[in-house]
Amino acid sequence: MNTHLFFTAGNTPALQTARSLLNNKGLRFTDHPTPEITHLLLPVPSFQPDGSIKGGGSIAQLLRMLPENVTIIGGNLENTAFSGQKTVDLLRDEEYLAKNAAITAHCALKIAMEQLPVTLADCDVLVIGWGRIGKCLAALLKGLGAAVTVSARKESDRAMLHALGYRAEAPNLLHRSLHRQKLIFNTVPAPVLSAERLSRCPDGCVKIDLASCPGLEGADVIHARGLPGKDAPESSGKLIADTVVRLLEGGKP
Repeated sequence: MNTHLFFTAGNTPALQTARSLLNNKGLRFTDHPTPEITHLLLPVPSFQPDGSIKGGGSIAQLLRMLPENVTIIGGNLENTAFSGQKTVDLLRDEEYLAKNAAITAHCALKIAMEQLPVTLADCDVLVIGWGRIGKCLAALLKGLGAAVTVSARKESDRAMLHALGYRAEAPNLLHRSLHRQKLIFNTVPAPVLSAERLSRCPDGCVKIDLASCPGLEGADVIHARGLPGKDAPESSGKLIADTVVRLLEGGKP
């Protein structure tokens, strides 16, 4: 791995942590663009909605200063500025995604516990979605003694949820359980519950939307996107570093 020379762009806490950890593992970094650079390490995800690098900077300007054969490592790398460069998108790596979901779930739980006036033991909680984050959240909540209902679209998933000891509900029947929920997490990136339907929740119900596109509607919804990088930058940075090392050792990037 010592033949590699890395350059980082985008000043985020998670990226700083990743660089420090990778440097400690023997990977070389430079602070100045040179022809010897083999890898460009970007934040994960890498870009703002306007196309600029997350944390600052223009990817088009940066690429003009780097070798044409540089390998770009980041997240969500569908960018028109890349023309022929090899890209390694960590947000397409299954192991990274699974571990990132676990970190996200822990961060979401921290936000919830700061908002709730009760402990999670015997607390009625609704988790919308049975993807990576939904599965991690449900397991954490169940471990803390919460009464967990999971909304899952597939009948086979609902059957498995019942077998695992959860309550399960179809998305079109969520209104049946809203009256008892103290806490709602949404992980589905599509409209799920309107403000009118959420008004059926008891007073003080904490509503947290983790999806990239909001699924919960209402002024009291907590929108919590990008949690690992914001709330747990060291954990997020360590995951980036560990993934880069794993991929390099596997000969991928």
